[in-house]
Amino acid sequence: MAKVRQDAWSHEDDLLLAETVLRHIREGSTQLNAFEEVGDKLNRTSAACGFRWNAEIRNKYVNAIDLAKRQRKEKKRAMAKANKANKSGLSFSQGETKGNSSHSMPNNDPQLTMDMVISFLKDVKKQTMASHQSLASLEQAEREKEALQKQVDTLNKELEETKQRLTTIQEDYQAFIQIMERARKMTVLEDQGMMPAPAFRMDKNGNLQQLAQGSN
Repeated sequence: MAKVRQDAWSHEDDLLLAETVLRHIREGSTQLNAFEEVGDKLNRTSAACGFRWNAEIRNKYVNAIDLAKRQRKEKKRAMAKANKANKSGLSFSQGETKGNSSHSMPNNDPQLTMDMVISFLKDVKKQTMASHQSLASLEQAEREKEALQKQVDTLNKELEETKQRLTTIQEDYQAFIQIMERARKMTVLEDQGMMPAPAFRMDKNGNLQQLAQGSN
């Protein structure tokens, strides 16, 4: 099945990637092997793990990387010495082996100095503080986002109420205009009904002359 995971990297994912890469460096393996191992665990491609390491994580673990490389060199030296001793043809008799049974075997593990341990612990402390600061910043951003969202919701509600009031005012205005128009028409009809029809008479010259109101 193809790896299609596209969600964001969590702090735990970054730690897993960093620890795996550092372990492969200490053991003399390649970073590509580390990326493939993390990819299998997180259902991501090795390319995505490599991009994440180079773009976001590597710069945060500079001291730890140097420490891992020194440990790798010490381990290689110890292994080279052990191989050289094996090739020298040194052998012990059974009696010599029993007589020296209390002697400890050579330790091929790389030796850590106090400065290396202190440097590594300082780096871990720095990364922990950075993670806490990032988490605090993220929480603050979430709180600000929630506050802004509440303001937006309030403004949207007020805008909707304003639209409703405007619609009501427009409807009332149209109704008022219709009432005024009907009242005007009724007044004109009443005035026309009360006004008497004009009267005319013919003068001696044969012309029509309008009579004044109330005259016979």
